[in-house]
Amino acid sequence: MTDPDYPTTSEQPTTRKHHSHAVPGGSRELIALALPLVLSNAFMTIQVTVDRVLLSHYGTLEVAAALPAVLLFWLPFALLQGIAGYATTFVAQYTGAHRPHRVGPAIWHGLHFSLVTGIGFLGLWVLAPWYVGLGGHDPHMTNLEITYFRCLCFSALPMLIVITVSGFFSGRGQSWVVLWINVVGTLVNVVLDIVMIPGLYGFPEMGIAGAGWATVAGSWASALVALGLFFRKKFRIEFSTLSGWRPERDLTIRLLRFGGPAGLQFMLDVLAFTVFTIFVARLGAAEAAATSIAITLNMFTFMPIFGIAMAVSILVGQRLGEDRPELAQSSTNTGFCWAFGIMTIVATVFVVFPDTLVSLFANDGAGAGSSTKADVSFAAVAAVVPKLLIFIAVYSLADAANLVYAFALRGAGDTRFVTVVSFTLAWPVMVLPTIYIVNTGGNLYYAWGAASLYIMLLAGCCWLRFRGGKWKAMRVIEQGTPEIEPGPAEVIGPAHSEAMESTTVA
Repeated sequence: MTDPDYPTTSEQPTTRKHHSHAVPGGSRELIALALPLVLSNAFMTIQVTVDRVLLSHYGTLEVAAALPAVLLFWLPFALLQGIAGYATTFVAQYTGAHRPHRVGPAIWHGLHFSLVTGIGFLGLWVLAPWYVGLGGHDPHMTNLEITYFRCLCFSALPMLIVITVSGFFSGRGQSWVVLWINVVGTLVNVVLDIVMIPGLYGFPEMGIAGAGWATVAGSWASALVALGLFFRKKFRIEFSTLSGWRPERDLTIRLLRFGGPAGLQFMLDVLAFTVFTIFVARLGAAEAAATSIAITLNMFTFMPIFGIAMAVSILVGQRLGEDRPELAQSSTNTGFCWAFGIMTIVATVFVVFPDTLVSLFANDGAGAGSSTKADVSFAAVAAVVPKLLIFIAVYSLADAANLVYAFALRGAGDTRFVTVVSFTLAWPVMVLPTIYIVNTGGNLYYAWGAASLYIMLLAGCCWLRFRGGKWKAMRVIEQGTPEIEPGPAEVIGPAHSEAMESTTVA
């Protein structure tokens, strides 16, 4: 799994050469980096979908228990994911600054964090009955949730390893490697799902526990592949991936200082939308089902934009490492154009063909659980979804700006602003109004209107912050001298003294 833009040690090992037809800051450069990240996110979505489909064939209660268990897992995990994954920004800036031997230590500090917190996450195994019991569900369903959640606790460590080591490759532009790492884990997960949930080919019938342990096995498969690639001889020489393991107090502090707000923002977002979903479900069965379908459709359309935003973050980090903020701005603007264009197409499809999309979820009552009288007809659900798709169509256009500009700020190190503005807006604009609407007997559309307003305001704040330009002077890496000379396509312009302040954050 090699990348032609990253030559071997005999060819200026860490000088990132642009493709002869790829204009720095242009579309070709962006898409070449973003496409594998989009596909990686797609494989994660496929993995989740396969879990749900196979569990739905096994039992209705099992598939119902899986979603709350996953949400409870992701709530604390999102914080750890954001910190471990922020090693990507360090790699991007060190790469842009032509300091390859700082890349390995940056990843190692992410691995140190992953090891400690991944093992510590197992403490939730003990607390699972209390933690999961907060949902107040039926005792049998709660037991299934506890079983699934406890299995997922064992996947935290390998998942953090994958997130961290993936940053070594994506931060330098080798995003295709990240795709293959995820492909391996997905295949292992899916195969084990097929045989462990119902109990085939000599495996015992494990039900929801089988789905959980398949996730653990798939996560470890990806982690082992990632570590195997990370410790290849060429990388040990070029990037100190083996010798750079020693902890550095300053690097640890900077990872937590910049990654902490990023992780906190992920966790608060999960919490806010979980509360929103829980309260919307109290409006009625049709409203809950319609919201579930609308969010599912939104999730599939969200992945391409998320991949583009991740690529923008990496390119911003590399450009700032090179001390070329003007190219960082060009890459961000290019990313926004692509994201907005894709979301415009998606919005049009949602508005013009809502009935076709809704029909994908239609059922005739012959599936799992059909022996029980349904609480609501699908016709009642189908009448609501098209209206929700209009809300999604509107806020998706703003979400394109939100993701691209927020990730651009993260790539520079401006994580604190994104976290503060997200938290400041989410609860007063979306969550608390939704709780009030539900408790006063309001309708579903007011709640979705509040969610749409939140996303649009967040997008506006991130755009204004990016336009202000303070991020151009931010760095997450310390000052240092380039270890190699930049290639012809990467001549670094005159350094600006204020841009070289290593940890300046407004």
